[in-house]
Amino acid sequence: MPLDAHAQAVLAAFADLPPLDVSTVTIDHYRAFLAAGMAPAEPEALTAVSDVVAAGAAGPIAARVYHPDGDGPLPVVAFFHGGGFVSLGLDSHDALCRRLARLSGALVVSFDYRLAPEHPFPAAAHDAVAALRWLRTHAAELGGDAARIAVAGDSAGGNLAAVASQQLRGDAAEPCHQLLFYPVIDGAAEAASYREHVSVGFLPAELMRWFWQQYLAGADAHHALASPIRSANLAGLAPATVFTAECDPLRDEGEAYARALAAAGNTVELKRWDGQFHGFASLLGVLPAADAAVAEGAAALRRAFATVAA
Repeated sequence: MPLDAHAQAVLAAFADLPPLDVSTVTIDHYRAFLAAGMAPAEPEALTAVSDVVAAGAAGPIAARVYHPDGDGPLPVVAFFHGGGFVSLGLDSHDALCRRLARLSGALVVSFDYRLAPEHPFPAAAHDAVAALRWLRTHAAELGGDAARIAVAGDSAGGNLAAVASQQLRGDAAEPCHQLLFYPVIDGAAEAASYREHVSVGFLPAELMRWFWQQYLAGADAHHALASPIRSANLAGLAPATVFTAECDPLRDEGEAYARALAAAGNTVELKRWDGQFHGFASLLGVLPAADAAVAEGAAALRRAFATVAA
């Protein structure tokens, strides 16, 4: 199935942007390129939104707390943003986090983390684990319920959410659910969907490989802290909801991870969003599929929190 009509229209609107040559691009050029293509969205109203400072693995990291309507203590979602491990942050994912908070009824805490290449692997993974431990300790003072903490993330943030879930298995800070939007799962970057969708949408296959080069900086791509599908033990992990996009180089590895989790005895819901490209869920109010995907993700979180409460 090709890109649907809405997705094609979005890509057509960006057709005039200068092309990005990954053979010559620098990290500063890439970040400037990305900023040029982003337009601020009208913020969705919530009860409160506040910036806080959390403890990362090697020092403070920024975080933003989204408080929806409702009496506390509320269930909590730790969110990690995408951006290829090298870019984006709290502002780029503000709209998604606001929508997720409103629809899930959960306190969403969006975490920054150290970016490559200035801070290569495993800095981001260590920050994600530290962030969840910090959240477990500080959930109550934020208005949240420390017994009901889920983790979510998109793209590279989905990688960090999956890695943190593995690293915290059996720990007091282990999340009760993991919601993964088109996650980065395997540093080998050689699944069939890489060849099928070489240059579709906002994530050409070569750009994803460039991201891995910046992040790994020569480290082993098969290390489980980088590639969660390479873990020797996938049993006993938090239930997962995994969304993939049909026209995405990352599609096959995300789906392979969902199948591997299920084969190891975990509860998994996998859904492929047909006709969509990588990153589509951030285009709220622009792509109908984005609104639907975030609503379904929020519903999965509500079910997970209800199960814990029961």
